Amino acid sequence: MQIGFWISSEEHGPLQMVRAAERAEAAGFPYVQISDHFHPWIDRQGQSPFVWSVIGGIAATTKLWVGTGVTCPIIRLHPAIVAQAAATSAVMLDGRFFLGVGTGENLNEHVVGRGWPALVVRRAMLEEAIAVLRLLFRGGERSFHGRFFTVEHARLYTIGDRTPDIYVAAGGARAAELAGRAGDGLIATRPDRRTVATFEEAGGAGKPRYIELKVCWGPDPDAGRRLMHELWPIDGLGGRLFQELGRPADFAAAVEHVPLEKSTKDAPVGPDLEPYVNAIRKCVDAGFDHIGLHQVGPDQEGFLKFWEKLLRPALEREKAAVRG
Repeated sequence: MQIGFWISSEEHGPLQMVRAAERAEAAGFPYVQISDHFHPWIDRQGQSPFVWSVIGGIAATTKLWVGTGVTCPIIRLHPAIVAQAAATSAVMLDGRFFLGVGTGENLNEHVVGRGWPALVVRRAMLEEAIAVLRLLFRGGERSFHGRFFTVEHARLYTIGDRTPDIYVAAGGARAAELAGRAGDGLIATRPDRRTVATFEEAGGAGKPRYIELKVCWGPDPDAGRRLMHELWPIDGLGGRLFQELGRPADFAAAVEHVPLEKSTKDAPVGPDLEPYVNAIRKCVDAGFDHIGLHQVGPDQEGFLKFWEKLLRPALEREKAAVRG
């Protein structure tokens, strides 16, 4: 099991994200994962830098593994362009890069005016996009004529010996099946054992399983819950609203009546170790072997000191006890 550090592009500017990655490396995290958005979910989050520029900055200043969480290669960006961006990132990181992909959200993809297909169509588009990515990662001049995408005489000239693994985001059975069949690993945001089981049964056995875990360290648990609710009230939404709403203003309207208790019920907050250890244990019990801790809010340094002094040693003690 590895514990990584999740850096939210919706909450932080590009230079802040690079500095957070540098500090995460100093704190002993082996990897960082970065969200890839055109818009934040709500205006209060406040940021949304271009992920590939940020990855370049992290590559120039750290030796971390870096991955996207996740990139949508089907509408806003053609898979050939994503392939070039990912291949360049892998070269800059000396192979320490993985590409997380998913079917995306209308929030980010509508901006190019190409419409918003039904989920079943987007899944088919994603599977074809993965085929394009793998084709171009093989090197040489390549052409592709599919149902959704065309590539004509394209070649990636900047490509390393180690091309990126492709991890597929899944929140339900069909996406988990696609991740197991077409992906090199799984990415999720909820510790659902059924998602992992479906992934494994579809061909994912033995492949990495990543999850994002939102936390909010701070001296006051109530203040932490309020901050979580202020910045991430969307965690209290149900159904497919995440995928369907088109603007940050639409999300703000949708969460207006989401209670704090609903948006924060599963999040560890405050200064005490136990909620964090229990939440990580829940992810492990669900079958995840890479857990990305997403500290909500501006106090990244406070959480990283908590990680160094208390949380990491506690997890290492627990791991040693299990071995013994």
